[in-house]
Amino acid sequence: MNDTTRREEADHHSAVRDGLSNVRDTATRAYETTVEKASHTLESSRGLAADAARRTAAGIDSNPLGVVVGGLALGLVAGALLPRSDRERELLAPIGAKLGERARGALAAAKEAGQSELEGAGISRDAAKDQVRSLFDGVMKAATAAGQAAAKSASNGGTDAA
Repeated sequence: MNDTTRREEADHHSAVRDGLSNVRDTATRAYETTVEKASHTLESSRGLAADAARRTAAGIDSNPLGVVVGGLALGLVAGALLPRSDRERELLAPIGAKLGERARGALAAAKEAGQSELEGAGISRDAAKDQVRSLFDGVMKAATAAGQAAAKSASNGGTDAA
C-alpha cells in the first residue's frame, strides 16, 4: 500500500469517526431535550392538578350544600345513563316500587324541612341555585381544562402539557 492510499484510508476512517461522533452528539441532545420536555410536562400537569384541587377544595369549603346537591345531581345523571338488564328489572322491580314510594315520601318531607330551614336562614331559592350552578360550572371548567391539556399532550406525543 502506498502513502496516498494510506492517507485516503486514514481520512476515510477519520470522516467516519467524525460522522459517528456527530450522530452521537445529536442523539444525546435529542434525548436530553426529550427528558427536559417530559419533566416540564410532568411538572405542569402536577401544577394544574394541584391548582384544580385547591380550587375544588375552596369551592367545597365555601359551599358544602352545593357540593352535596351537585353530587346527587351527577349521580342521578350517571344512573339514568347506565342501561338496566332484564334480570335487574325482574329482580329489582318490586323492591324499586317500594323504595320509590318511601323515597317520594322522604323527599317531600326533606323538601318541606329544607325550604323552611332555608327561609328561616334568609336564603332564597335563586341564591341557592346560583351557588350550585357556579360550583358545577367551576367543576366542568376544571375537568374540561384537564381533558384538553391531556389531549394536547397526547397529540404532541407527551412532549407539551400547556
